[in-house]
Amino acid sequence: MISTAAVLGMAVTALGMVLTPGPNMMYLVSRSISQGRIAGLISLAGTAVGFVVYMGMANAGLAVVFVAVPWLYVGFKAAGALYLAYLAWQALRPGGRGLFETTALERDSAGRLFRMGLFTNLLNPKAAIMYLALIPQFVDPGRGHAGRQGLLLGGIQITVSVLVNAVIVLAAGTVAAVVARRPAWTSWQRRITGTLLGAVAVLLAREVPARAPA
Repeated sequence: MISTAAVLGMAVTALGMVLTPGPNMMYLVSRSISQGRIAGLISLAGTAVGFVVYMGMANAGLAVVFVAVPWLYVGFKAAGALYLAYLAWQALRPGGRGLFETTALERDSAGRLFRMGLFTNLLNPKAAIMYLALIPQFVDPGRGHAGRQGLLLGGIQITVSVLVNAVIVLAAGTVAAVVARRPAWTSWQRRITGTLLGAVAVLLAREVPARAPA
């Protein structure tokens, strides 16, 4: 139902976004460093549920929106390309924040960790933009039901996000100590993720004028 290009594009976009410091990542890394890996993984479970909630809400009306208001499709694509460009600039600009530059947090229960992970993601503008503006960029109405394509693409995004975040959570304490001794590593992390997001933003911007058929 979805093309190989859409799968790869979604995976690259999800990878670039998950590696760009934001509310989710800073919260997960901070919890892992201050309270341990188990706390980080519990928090990650909460953020994963948040993604599922967003995916369900977005795809419930995705096909209807494309057919009834096709200009919104163009608008969402433009917003998605602009947001990726903004994230790229945030990573590349002088003084940008590195992935493991975090602050310590107080210890919390497993239930609170899960809830905080969930609410952090639900209130995360990156998550909202992902499902409202970026995923529609990879939906091709000519390949079948738009809502089903959205669910498949959302599943790819969630899989990439959870796997990458899990690796970072498990390695956070060790990596943070190493990066603290090697500031140049933080700079290279920002350059690589910023360049990746910028490249995807340019590619998606070229497709903005294409409208979904009514």
